[in-house]
Amino acid sequence: MLLFIEPLSSVFFIFYLICGATDILDGYAARKTDSASKTGAVLDSAADFIFIAVMLFIMIPIIEVEFWVKLWLIGISTVKASSLLIGFIKHRSLAFLHTYMNKATGALLFAFPLFYHGLGITVTSFFLCGVASIAAVEELFINIKSEQLLYDIKSIFLK
Repeated sequence: MLLFIEPLSSVFFIFYLICGATDILDGYAARKTDSASKTGAVLDSAADFIFIAVMLFIMIPIIEVEFWVKLWLIGISTVKASSLLIGFIKHRSLAFLHTYMNKATGALLFAFPLFYHGLGITVTSFFLCGVASIAAVEELFINIKSEQLLYDIKSIFLK
């Protein structure tokens, strides 16, 4: 739906917030009703990935992103794609992991329009790409090292 609405308009933000709220509420409802499942977790992660891809498709043409940011985004995407490929080869499943860093990245990416308006593109890009880089490398490391698929691993930094 967001693809067909004028970017950064009032209607856009209404639908944007609805998307975010439903993403949060569906996971909460699944946990509270004891109906959470691995399939649901994978579908939720895939939906998050699609949402981010749609937002990049919408936002990149309307904001001036410096060349270094584009290179950084390509690097992050390459690490994430490598992690998914390794996870798929090892475990025959999409290896979207629910780490704290991935959750933080998702929350920060969701808040991107607010950061962009408040801090500008340079500060926002540096902050978000930094957090996303840490999350991507952590996920890659987990997928390389783990013998079994650990969807709900919190972090390699916690014991």
